[in-house]
Amino acid sequence: MSSHVFSAARPRRALTALAVLAALALSACQTVPVPPAPVTAWNVRRPILQALERFQLNGRVAVAVGRQGFNADLRWRQIGTLTRMILSGPFGAGATQVSDAGGELSVITSRGQHLGNAAARAALERQLGFDPPLGSLRYWILGVPDPALPASFKVDATQRLSRLEQAGWSIDYRAYSPVGAEWLPRLLSVRRAGVRLRMVVDAWHLQ
Repeated sequence: MSSHVFSAARPRRALTALAVLAALALSACQTVPVPPAPVTAWNVRRPILQALERFQLNGRVAVAVGRQGFNADLRWRQIGTLTRMILSGPFGAGATQVSDAGGELSVITSRGQHLGNAAARAALERQLGFDPPLGSLRYWILGVPDPALPASFKVDATQRLSRLEQAGWSIDYRAYSPVGAEWLPRLLSVRRAGVRLRMVVDAWHLQ
């Protein structure tokens, strides 16, 4: 009789031991909280990003001018002072290619027409409904002001721009994404009277 009682107690102790081991295993598998990355001061980040000469991005842009508007896919490549931008979708079949080399503007329309300088600027303004500030926009999309122009801005607790006003334009930064060791804008809105651009960056490539 006593042996029957003893044999029944052993499984209960075994089950208890298994429960303890299972609890320990579960606690060991829990994700250890990762401390947030250190915040880099704005005065450090700003000149680094303004000096960045080579980058690419793929994204989308929505443009509204008055009651008119369009959506387009956007590819942007920056090599020093050379900006190459491709907008596909808004002007019929094909894509419109825009190149700006330090103020020297050229456009290849969706019909394959090559335009330079004044003709390119007039065509681009006619198609978009405004003259895009490409020289400053290459800095704004990185989340910093154009160093050549006066600006007022607001920096949030993470030392990233939340709002920028420059050259008559207002830029609001809605979201950022990590790119290597840096944080770059993922969603931003660029506005002035009667004109609004909303840009979403799907992928950044830093070189």
